[in-house]
Amino acid sequence: MLLLSSQEIARGVQRLAQAIRQDYAGCNPLLVGVLKGAFIFLADLVRALGMPVEIDFVRVATYGSATLPSRPARILSGVRISPKGRDVLVVEDIVDTGYTTHAVLTYLQRLSPRSLRTCVLLDKPSRRRIPVPIDYRGFTLPDRFAVGYGLDKGEAYRWLPAIYALEEGEHGPAPSHRRGEG
Repeated sequence: MLLLSSQEIARGVQRLAQAIRQDYAGCNPLLVGVLKGAFIFLADLVRALGMPVEIDFVRVATYGSATLPSRPARILSGVRISPKGRDVLVVEDIVDTGYTTHAVLTYLQRLSPRSLRTCVLLDKPSRRRIPVPIDYRGFTLPDRFAVGYGLDKGEAYRWLPAIYALEEGEHGPAPSHRRGEG
């Protein structure tokens, strides 16, 4: 089931970029993408920002091939660019239980950034187990397992240009889905 079309996502990314541009005017923030899910969103966001930024990534172990997060989230690979004294913006694809975001924020806070904010494309507050701050929110979703636009289930569906709800027992969007639709 389609949750967000590619056009809706593009409008949301533009809206987020405008707010971030205003708040970071005259700055060169460090954007930290949470791999793997945020890579497409981060790329589109950086292009929409149209301002100087530095980019780094963290890799976190949470879901694996399951649809429920494992606890606690673990940082598998940290940043290579020092966030010390920097304005840091964590870019997440989705905040669900909050375990991943909490782990990333705790890790980065220990590295002494000047400021630390979050930008998430998708928020599922009904599933939150740990409260986490969300400074820039693209969309709020119902409690559905979302795939597409970088989000996966067992490494599948990341390529889809729109965001779909994956129903329990379902194998994903119809195979006839063509690139660009949605």
